[in-house]
Amino acid sequence: MSRTLRAMMLLLILASCGGGHKTPPQNMDDACSIAKQRPKYVKAFQATERRWGVPVHVQMATIYQESRFRGNARTPYNYVLGVIPMGRQSSAYGYSQALDGTWDDYRKQTGRRSAKRDRIRDATDFMGWYMNQSREKNGIALTDARNQYLAYHEGQQGFARGTYKNKTWLMRVANQVQDRSNIYAAQLANCKSFR
Repeated sequence: MSRTLRAMMLLLILASCGGGHKTPPQNMDDACSIAKQRPKYVKAFQATERRWGVPVHVQMATIYQESRFRGNARTPYNYVLGVIPMGRQSSAYGYSQALDGTWDDYRKQTGRRSAKRDRIRDATDFMGWYMNQSREKNGIALTDARNQYLAYHEGQQGFARGTYKNKTWLMRVANQVQDRSNIYAAQLANCKSFR
């Protein structure tokens, strides 16, 4: 095999490894910066808002909290004796940190069998589907980032039982999600790259 052909094959292999936007955008505190860096994200957020009614800023704040915009995010490992890895804390994966079972339910109910958790469009659509279930089952407004996040974290039944009420750390995080959602909403209102 010629040197040129080998070099081209190596270049092709290396090129196929990158560019998937599984790494987070820079300056995640600025919604306009995210929109400018990742136009595909904007299209995904807007498609989900059209289909499910979940505002873009609520989606963005939830994804920030769940994965920091990392498409390949996973939960940490559990360790025995502090050193022996014994599997991950949960099956949560991707932008939305969807669990295996919930993701399977989403794919069956929506007919999106080829959906992947590490694709932003699929992850946002999943969030729209799930948040609509939270609205139907628990009466949570789609604009209510705080309570949507609590139901997202605890599950709809857990939210209905109020399992979050004794978790002060989770209440604090949910308040942070609401604050970030409000900030993102204000930024997007003045963002040229979002329109």
